Amino acid sequence: MINWDNFYVFATLSVGLWLAGAVFALRSSTRSRMAVGFTIAGIMVLGIFIAGLWEYLQRPPLRTMGETRLWYSFFMGIAGLLTYIRWKYRWILSFSILLSTVFVVINLLKPEIHDQSLMPALQSVWFIPHVTVYMFSYSVLGCAFIIAVTGLFCHKEEYLQTADNLVYAGVAFLSIGMLLGSLWAKEAWGNYWSWDPKETWAVITWMGYLIYIHLRLFGRVGSKSLYVLLIFSFLALQMCWYGVNYLPAAQQSIHLYNRNN
Repeated sequence: MINWDNFYVFATLSVGLWLAGAVFALRSSTRSRMAVGFTIAGIMVLGIFIAGLWEYLQRPPLRTMGETRLWYSFFMGIAGLLTYIRWKYRWILSFSILLSTVFVVINLLKPEIHDQSLMPALQSVWFIPHVTVYMFSYSVLGCAFIIAVTGLFCHKEEYLQTADNLVYAGVAFLSIGMLLGSLWAKEAWGNYWSWDPKETWAVITWMGYLIYIHLRLFGRVGSKSLYVLLIFSFLALQMCWYGVNYLPAAQQSIHLYNRNN
């Protein structure tokens, strides 16, 4: 039976496969089949654990922060792999895997209590699509963040074009996630929007990326400023995801169930 007690086995195997994929990518001047194969294998191992945990808990493992970190690591591996396949940056797997591994390690060092309970507000048809779409958007925007940091030091026009494509895709999924969340809020609490701390930071994050898109389409701004804007937007995203849990105002948040148990 797969449960949180044997997460370390799946985590170790996944990270090991991802590292092997990153090494093959760095050593190859073209797209490496071995890099793709090892990365896919690592994603599949983590996916098997998520599926097993879902079966064990008899509920979607999306309730706690630790469970959302699992999904982020999973989707970050996918987003990094897709970026590598599409643009063939040899170094992208190293950095995407680093982000995935950070959250895997946090889950190893800070295990949580995972039970089968699911509060009434989470027993909704909107629960799974809202959270999973959000986590996928976070991972795509995480790749855009990696590109932005790299672009600050390696001035290549192609990096900005890559960031554009990642931001367009990430913001599209982010917008869908916000829409699904508002429909869920109307069903659960009677209001589409309540300016809860998490919702406020979601708007700040969304506006940061929209400003980037606007400047790219209609403004004349240097690439360095655009990269900095992407970095700050990603930091706002981190605040939206888990940073708000440490704010005093979050004690009264209607999203309190997202905190660790």
